[in-house]
Amino acid sequence: MGSMMHWFLCLLVSLLPIVSGCPSHCSCSSGIVDCSYKDLTSSSLPSSFPTSTQVIRLEQNNLLSMPNGLLDHLPNLQEVYLQHNPWHCDCDILYLRSWLQGQQKKGLYRDVTCASPEPLQGRVIMYLTEDELMTTCQYWYCNLALISQLCLLIFIVVQGILLIFIILSLRRFQKIAREARRTAKELQQNSENYTYDNSIPLYNYDRT
Repeated sequence: MGSMMHWFLCLLVSLLPIVSGCPSHCSCSSGIVDCSYKDLTSSSLPSSFPTSTQVIRLEQNNLLSMPNGLLDHLPNLQEVYLQHNPWHCDCDILYLRSWLQGQQKKGLYRDVTCASPEPLQGRVIMYLTEDELMTTCQYWYCNLALISQLCLLIFIVVQGILLIFIILSLRRFQKIAREARRTAKELQQNSENYTYDNSIPLYNYDRT
């Protein structure tokens, strides 16, 4: 009976990460969620963590940014290891910057730095100013505006080409219609002339 109880407890402990909602690609144990060295990207990052999580290890991955609200609503969270990720410091890094600035143990995050863009490379994320990040947002909006203008220009050019094609087609149709009417008129005149010629009586004079 005792051995069976021991086996049941071991099975329960082994299944505990699954029961507690341990994210896929991660291992969970005693409040620690280890997702390090998993080649995680911003899109493959877990969408949530167990509410009992105390430590999250995300170092040595391929994270460019952190989804908004990912680290919120974790009342027991104490530390998050974020080092050695190629953080891209643009508009999408605003949430992570705000979260880092709200932490008491700021010394743990002095090596969480930007890998790109080049003007911000090596900068500590939590010390970035809002103006610096908004500048990257403006570049993004400018690029979007430029792409929109190019698409609009292409649309106008395509419409112009279609309009020219329609005009040329109408002119060709009008030319064909004029030729058809002229041909029909000529045929009608020929038919009338032929009828007139056949209506003239022929006189035969006998000379004696």
